Amino acid sequence: MAGISSLGIGSGVLTSDLVDQLVAAERKPTQARLDFNQQKAEALISAYGAFRSAITELRLPMRQLSSAESLMAFSATSSNDEIEVSIDSTQAKRGSYSVVVDQLAQAQSLASGTFADKDTATLGTGTLTLNVGGESKELTIDSSNNTLQGLADEINDAGIGVSAGIIDTGNGFRLVLSAEETGVDNAITISVADDDGNNTDTTGLSQLAFDGTTNNLTETVAAQDAIVQVNGISISRPTNTVANVVDGVTFELKAEGATSTVKVDQDFGAVADRVQAFVDKFNSFQQAIDSLAGYNAETQQGGLLTGDATVRGVQRQLRSLLTGIVPGLEKGAVRSLADVGITTNAQTGQLDFDRTVFQDQLEKNSDDVIALFAEQGRASDGQIEFLRSGSSTQPGNYAVNITQIATQGSLQGENVGTGSVTIDADNDELTLVVDGSTTASIQLTAGTYTRDELAAEIQSQLSSNSALGADGRSVQVEFDAVNGVFSFKSGEYGGDSNVSLTAVDTNSAATLGLSVKTGTLGKDVAGTIGGQAATGEGQVLVVEGSGGASGMQVRITGGDTGARGSINFIQGVGDRAVDLINSIVGADGTLESRTDGLQRELESIAEDRARLEVRIESYRERLVKQFSAADSLIAQLQSTQDFVSQQLAALAPRNNQNN
Repeated sequence: MAGISSLGIGSGVLTSDLVDQLVAAERKPTQARLDFNQQKAEALISAYGAFRSAITELRLPMRQLSSAESLMAFSATSSNDEIEVSIDSTQAKRGSYSVVVDQLAQAQSLASGTFADKDTATLGTGTLTLNVGGESKELTIDSSNNTLQGLADEINDAGIGVSAGIIDTGNGFRLVLSAEETGVDNAITISVADDDGNNTDTTGLSQLAFDGTTNNLTETVAAQDAIVQVNGISISRPTNTVANVVDGVTFELKAEGATSTVKVDQDFGAVADRVQAFVDKFNSFQQAIDSLAGYNAETQQGGLLTGDATVRGVQRQLRSLLTGIVPGLEKGAVRSLADVGITTNAQTGQLDFDRTVFQDQLEKNSDDVIALFAEQGRASDGQIEFLRSGSSTQPGNYAVNITQIATQGSLQGENVGTGSVTIDADNDELTLVVDGSTTASIQLTAGTYTRDELAAEIQSQLSSNSALGADGRSVQVEFDAVNGVFSFKSGEYGGDSNVSLTAVDTNSAATLGLSVKTGTLGKDVAGTIGGQAATGEGQVLVVEGSGGASGMQVRITGGDTGARGSINFIQGVGDRAVDLINSIVGADGTLESRTDGLQRELESIAEDRARLEVRIESYRERLVKQFSAADSLIAQLQSTQDFVSQQLAALAPRNNQNN
């Protein structure tokens, strides 16, 4: 290569420029072909990327429509701004409620007496124990923090739900304590261990005592719960945000004495907006297809993906899905998207949406409209509830056969008659283990009860038990007057459900018929769905393995064993569309496969380029060798020519002399 610059010395023709031209001519056709193929592959990858993006955008609105809750949107209105209302559409139901605010929740506030200075006036030393909302904190007060400001800082640093501040009244300073949360349960109590030996007087640290017996602080604002009447029923809550009274509805109370009529109605317009979002995304997808795979008859030019089998296949599948009758709805009032105002424009291929038709159908045939978009299981037996399907569940009608009904774990006491009973220190404490994991200890209120009244007292204590509440457990208590026994039943169903007594008082067995005893385990439901074996978990049957019903879950709430009718599983357009889009854009989808093929083609082109460079370099070296050899030969010939010319020139004078 280094010697190529000397080419042409011998001939003046076989130069390095000529080598470059010949090499370029050799390279050009192959390089042009590789450039064209690379540009085409890259353009197709970009086009498929745009296609993937457009169809992926369609997935979100379809996923929203595949949820039954999204098709049951509700809205709420309040006739009075002083009672605001919000809703959870997944739980709300239609209804009208009269709401009256009898009392707003308040956070308690306490104030000390007046002191001359906040930084120098001292309040004594000792220990303050603050209790708020069941949490206690002990504070040591000594010479380093026994001023008003020192006490305020100490209380604020305690982090127990009390804030402390100092108010300058103009005639002195007062320490003010405020509960951070509203409600009676968050009232502040302060007990004192005063170093002066007197914990109740109004001097020293005891002047801050406020424990219900000794109240040396002034209660400037009383702790109180909110009290509101909903349809005439009085409800108490610790805050002014009142939830869990009406399913899915939360009231925000603003003023005492406020009254309002709250109405909860299905929001057909909100559901129509979600359908419109799907229609808009589909039309954007169709526009993307027109751009990428359309054909312009005037210019006689098509897009990069015109005639592409992958695009045609996706279009065909989506079109079939969106225009066909949903399996299972063949006899319904609503069978296809066209029945709810979603039709295909024959000229553009886009969707047209008639909101009026949709909202009318949603109001009249909501069950069928929901099934049209979302999955739905329709049980012929009123005591069978469809819960959900699995990824492998296929639309169809599945017979249900129950071989065992679920039961609750329970415990029964011994017969002690039906007469009244007195609760005292010898029979007032019971300890139970519920569902094998939660221990609940209760203490009954002393007094004389009828057996039914005592069952209600035990129920009340268990219902308010914090351990049961924290674990989401519950126990139902009844008195069986026929057999004269108290019975306890777990709120759960199935093999993990049970109630056992692990500790009782001395006279509990004699007076209550209750002694340490292990209860009877509950039973899980058992049976088949569509002839497939199902696993029972409490009242829920779960179909496992393969088969059309695989993954289906249903709840059996009661009834008898044996044949229990059937469940018609309908997979709506939304759910099926999401599955289809996932299959198209997923890791093993058709687009991924096509793109992978193009990437492999680019890799092959890169390898061809590398081989081309090797071949061209070899060709260049061969030309250089050939040109060098030819140039050398020409140089020799020229040298010979020069020699002959010289000899002939030398002979010429002699010839002239001889003449």
